[in-house]
Amino acid sequence: MTTTPISTPAHLLEDLEPVVAENLDRHLALAQEWHPHDYVPWSEGRDFAFLGGEDYAPEQSRLSSTAKAAMFTNLLTEDNLPSYHREIATRFGRDGAWGTWVGRWTAEENRHGVALRDYLVVTRGVDPVELERARMDYMTSGYDSGDKTALEAVAYVSFQELATRVSHRNTGKVTGDPIADKLLARIAKDENLHMVFYRNIVAAALDIAPDATMRAIADEVIGFEMPGATMAGFRRNSIIIAKAGIYDLRLHHDEVLMPVLRHWGVFERDGLGAEGEQARDDLARFLEALDTQATRFVERRAETRARVAANADQEKAARLAADIAT
Repeated sequence: MTTTPISTPAHLLEDLEPVVAENLDRHLALAQEWHPHDYVPWSEGRDFAFLGGEDYAPEQSRLSSTAKAAMFTNLLTEDNLPSYHREIATRFGRDGAWGTWVGRWTAEENRHGVALRDYLVVTRGVDPVELERARMDYMTSGYDSGDKTALEAVAYVSFQELATRVSHRNTGKVTGDPIADKLLARIAKDENLHMVFYRNIVAAALDIAPDATMRAIADEVIGFEMPGATMAGFRRNSIIIAKAGIYDLRLHHDEVLMPVLRHWGVFERDGLGAEGEQARDDLARFLEALDTQATRFVERRAETRARVAANADQEKAARLAADIAT
């Protein structure tokens, strides 16, 4: 889809500064202090071969292959924090309420990678050598959002933070480990507060610059991809994650895009110009197509699961018959 860019008002960041300050205060009042070390079962830890212990072996992990793929992907995504900090600091600046938010957000996000890595290494949930090599590769390549404007960036992260929350929360549920589930639920709370901050900024931008903001929202929804999309193995792992229902098109549409768009009242707003109306039309068409795709994906997944279950039942019956015969 080709769109005509709408220039962002020159002083939009300055105009939004009071809203940023208000929401920063709100965030600090709601944010709960927590410590990564509290969520790590340190008593399970032991030395690796370098210090005379035993190196990792797959059978040491209590995580399923699905949980491993999800936690591996989630942690590597969190690892690229230096790139994300650069992205938002460049666009939002380092002064005033914007700058304070950038620093606070970065500090809170850093806890996520610390906690996830400590948990996975201590419990031997994934191969630490593979994890470290992947971290080195992914952080070396870094993350680059391209030429997004500040308005496009804040629209993007409104959805991305919520997507990350959903992914972490559902990953916790499939781990089968109460400790991991509690840790990921705690991280998801941070992500939700971050989403609320950005969502409120975009809501204010819609009032100040409705056409430009609507265009930014439409473009970011239509072109959305998770920041980890460039990491090695992301497509393979994302398929595993989608098949398990941790994060898929249905969740993306129903639990990420639509709640935020409804909060902004995107399809009920008055006062849009021709450019804003065009952006909203583009958004509506995309969402309709995405909804159709999501429905097809869920149907195919259900069919596949039914087929796998039927095959398993047949194999079980065959084994039982063989046991009876002998």
